[in-house]
Amino acid sequence: MRIFKPAIALFALAATLLAHPARAAEKVDLLLVLASDVSRSVDQPKFQLQREGYAAAISNPRVLDAIRSGPHGRIAICFLEWSGVGNQKVVIDWTLIDGAEAAQRFGDQLIELPRSFADRTSISGGIDFAVAQFANAPQQSTRRTIDVSGDGTNNSGRDVTAARDDALKQNITINGLVILS
Repeated sequence: MRIFKPAIALFALAATLLAHPARAAEKVDLLLVLASDVSRSVDQPKFQLQREGYAAAISNPRVLDAIRSGPHGRIAICFLEWSGVGNQKVVIDWTLIDGAEAAQRFGDQLIELPRSFADRTSISGGIDFAVAQFANAPQQSTRRTIDVSGDGTNNSGRDVTAARDDALKQNITINGLVILS
């Protein structure tokens, strides 16, 4: 009996798929993108204030209690930095936060990692980049939020209200944090 090569390839593919069934995305109570301004107007004290503030907030016992109180008892966070219209970077990819240890590890990474760059201020570019990160999340949630921190006005890229409105149409909540020092 002669077996054709396409039949062998099809059998190998079927065996691989059966051996590794697709897994559903892990459910979390919230997908949260922390979008931090690193434009030229953000000096070193403001940069440190943002990083240290996020690290302290995620490890705060009240925040951890709120995380644990959800139906799934966990959230997923992505931290990115933005400045000019073409300058955005994921600094810490999607990370599951389900307690104090995970929060501390996330906060430690925030404090240790270097600044990405400094350019003009495109809040709209930061929002658009943050929105795109939800498609990359290995977790799933009906609640999606972007916390945007910054110290300036949108002086690069498209209108910031258009970026905000596009995010809102996708049921994404946007919070703004003004950085003053």
